[in-house]
Amino acid sequence: MYPSNISWIQDIQKCNLVSRYKDFLKLKSDAKTRQTCAQSLRNSADESFRKAFIPNTRLFMDKDILDMREWNRLSHFNSPFGFMGFKYDDVMNTAKMITKPKEPLLSPLPGSNGCISCAVVGTAGILNGSRMGKEIDSHDYVFRMNGAIVKGYEEDVGNRTSVYVHTAHSITTSLYLLRKYGYRAAPHDEGIKYVLIPEGMRDFQWLNGLLKGDRVTEGPYRNKRPRTYYSGKYNETNFYVLHQDFLRYVRNRFLKSTNLNRKFWAIVRPTNGAFALFTAIHTCDIVDAYGFMTEDFRKYSNYYVEKHVKTKIVFYANHDYMLEMNMWKKLHDTKIMKLYQRTG
Repeated sequence: MYPSNISWIQDIQKCNLVSRYKDFLKLKSDAKTRQTCAQSLRNSADESFRKAFIPNTRLFMDKDILDMREWNRLSHFNSPFGFMGFKYDDVMNTAKMITKPKEPLLSPLPGSNGCISCAVVGTAGILNGSRMGKEIDSHDYVFRMNGAIVKGYEEDVGNRTSVYVHTAHSITTSLYLLRKYGYRAAPHDEGIKYVLIPEGMRDFQWLNGLLKGDRVTEGPYRNKRPRTYYSGKYNETNFYVLHQDFLRYVRNRFLKSTNLNRKFWAIVRPTNGAFALFTAIHTCDIVDAYGFMTEDFRKYSNYYVEKHVKTKIVFYANHDYMLEMNMWKKLHDTKIMKLYQRTG
């Protein structure tokens, strides 16, 4: 799938991407100036966070910033961090349909003093019996991802969804894997924003059908109609596609796994939950995370929907779960965000 005899491979394996990372830092920000929030995590005095955090980094991709120069630059990074191994037309014919977001992902609510508070809700079993639903819903905005089942679990996980982060794989497979737990569709609250993680070619194939309002013409989702998965809530003004530079930035600056030095390095990437959480960290001032992996994870089922059975967490090779768990604890301990942890 990927070339094996060029120097770029060694660069990616070792994450020694200095010159190309400088190109990334030169990209214009898609963040808009807004009133300063005194309590914002952006004002953190933690030295390690300030060193890693780029507050106005570009979050989203659109047709206006994708030209041949960008294609050539991003072709040096493996998926989902770039276009290595992809064909130009397969990507760019779709990418050229992605419109520039007309507004920031989130804006301060009236009377908020310029502050945006967000809850990011994962799917971990730690939420079973937590009764965190009201607290979660008290935030200005609520992020969810993957199999975000709410109905029947409101007391523990809340019932609002403002931002749904997903891949083509997660939004399609959840319908089959979680049906027995009551899953019927992805969140489709009024005014919801959808954020897609472009993890591979199948996501661009999905996007092609979604943006055209037609069936997918090739790949694993051939003949599916993507818009039906958004329950009529999709439109170009509320749909965002994360930029490959942002995905790479999250990996390199916060979640740089030692597994990148192993033979299966090419498939290693942060989880959807990690990308959702860092999207919130870059668009919100106050972030509280619920349903993410904690040090006592063995006490709980894999997912909060598994109320009546104790299951073990499944560790997949493409994610470094322990690295992410330690990062969430570090961000909590340094007061960048608040991580929900059980006390009893």
